[in-house]
Amino acid sequence: MKIHRREFLKGSALGVGGLLVGAGLAPAVERQPAFFDPYETVPLGRTKLAVSRFCLGTGMRGGNRESNQTRLGKEKFEALLHGAYDRGVRMFDLADLYGTHPYLIPALQGIPRDRFQIVSKIWFRPGGIPEKERPDADVVIARFLKELNTDYIDLVLLHCVVSPKWPEELRRQMDLMAKLKDRGVIRAHGVSCHSLEALEAAVTEPWVDSVHTRINPYGMSMDGPADKVAPVLQRLHAAGKGVVGMKIVGEGRLRDQPEKRTESVRYVLGLGCVDVLNVGCESTAEIDDLADRVKNVPRRV
Repeated sequence: MKIHRREFLKGSALGVGGLLVGAGLAPAVERQPAFFDPYETVPLGRTKLAVSRFCLGTGMRGGNRESNQTRLGKEKFEALLHGAYDRGVRMFDLADLYGTHPYLIPALQGIPRDRFQIVSKIWFRPGGIPEKERPDADVVIARFLKELNTDYIDLVLLHCVVSPKWPEELRRQMDLMAKLKDRGVIRAHGVSCHSLEALEAAVTEPWVDSVHTRINPYGMSMDGPADKVAPVLQRLHAAGKGVVGMKIVGEGRLRDQPEKRTESVRYVLGLGCVDVLNVGCESTAEIDDLADRVKNVPRRV
């Protein structure tokens, strides 16, 4: 009986496939892990940045170029930064307001610059830092580069925007930052929002690559109740903006409430629109604690 070539090849393929399966040699089908990984690499919106899901914040009780992290002292703070990197953290959230720029590169000495991402923020509001003057963004970022001892910054934000009209009021600074992005001095730009109106304005502003936003299920240190904030974050995510969640531990108020910490992590990850958890841990034990809670959150099917 004659067998057509097409039937022969089809049968052969099926036969080989059966042999492979029988021998345990079938090509592996890549499956998404059942639980979240705090240190997995995730895309930050539609930016070109690939970052760790867990970002180490450095601005706990920050202001006037100090924070609880800087108040640890140079040795302990740099040990914290290096300990975070050793665990898998690749995104570090700094700011002029916190005074944390000089610590990161010495802490990660010898690690290639492209192995981690630096976030910083421009403080443009009255008070907060010692100087009264507020130079333009290009001048400020030039100083940041020297303080950080780096040729580029991965993400630069306008820090603590509140006004619903911030895209109009800060347009000059936004344009200057866009030019720096074109030159590769910064890789992405955006805002840190501290009002619901400012957050709403970020949704439709094309300039915004990424947003830092305060989110937890309890409304602690947030721009409004969770049921008002979460839908805006969904819209930001749908618009291709990176979404970095802050105040996951309620600005430290959940430190002694493990059940609520667990629920907050579950809630934020369960929204499906928050790319990164930015938490201002003050010890490696706090990093491990949060990471363990992330690992126990099942992914949505």
